[in-house]
Amino acid sequence: MKRKLKWMGFVLLALVLFWTAINIIPPRKAIADNPFIIREGQKPLVAAHRGGKDLNPENTFKAFDAAVHEYKVDILELDLCLTKDDKLVASHDLWINDLCDVEEVTGKSEKYYVSEHTLEELREFNFGAKFTDRNGNSLYADLVAPDTPNRREIISENKLAVATIDEIFEAYKETDLKFIVEIKDSGEKGMVAADILNHLVTETYKEYGMERRVVIGTFHTEIEKYLKDNYGHLMRGGSVGEVQKFVLTQMFGVNLFDTSSFVCLQIPTEAEAFGLTFDLKKTTYIRRAHRRNISVQYWTINDKEEMKRLIKLGADVIMTDNPELFQEALEELGYQ
Repeated sequence: MKRKLKWMGFVLLALVLFWTAINIIPPRKAIADNPFIIREGQKPLVAAHRGGKDLNPENTFKAFDAAVHEYKVDILELDLCLTKDDKLVASHDLWINDLCDVEEVTGKSEKYYVSEHTLEELREFNFGAKFTDRNGNSLYADLVAPDTPNRREIISENKLAVATIDEIFEAYKETDLKFIVEIKDSGEKGMVAADILNHLVTETYKEYGMERRVVIGTFHTEIEKYLKDNYGHLMRGGSVGEVQKFVLTQMFGVNLFDTSSFVCLQIPTEAEAFGLTFDLKKTTYIRRAHRRNISVQYWTINDKEEMKRLIKLGADVIMTDNPELFQEALEELGYQ
């Protein structure tokens, strides 16, 4: 019996020492210096989700310019889809029916995909047509009729045309604005999208420091692998699998074994798994992510009180559809 107890004590001591060691040994840094991490006591960076879709037509320059100049956001968050002629445009979905007047123009109610149209064809549509403001007003639905001869010019003048990532980078290249972009296409198209982004970030806009201003994400495992294998120098957001692994290793305190190479942990405030709901708005996740120089970014936060909780928690980035509400939260907490 004594020998058994002695052996159990030895095993227990070994486990305690092992657990202590893996939490004391500094984990490998995901990046030497992460521009998406705030200093202690600094206000979080605010990301306008889809350009701030509650305030203006999403993913248009009307939204982007308002977010940057009026609401002073730090980051634009946008999704990118590839057109038929390999242009990368801002669109949350692979189809455009919910955003523009394509059905009114064509007279058909079928589903229309970005990939089925060239950029020039997409320029014909009013991407503010389906927007409704907080009072329920459709401000741009009647901006231009389908048969108006100069409809493309009217749409462009009102900043409601589809926007390419080239145009977005060009518009804000002289600023400190950062970008969170997601590749929406899978397979070959997603890989072409990755190639385009790499060229823009590392060549076309290299002199403007885009390599330190752009983080790329995807939900597609093959695109994640393509980015890691070919463009390891680009900053990435964690994929679903990587985020799950990170959360689990932090939950059980075995962060030494997390070797993920992503630099931004983009998560909701809670997640469900195995029939359980896990609270992700905890200082332990932020602290352990920071040990690896990983930025913690919460989405999509549209409640003022929740914004305040995350600000106090020390979140690095808060993504929101309403950057105006975020400014109110900051002011109420005493930030200038």
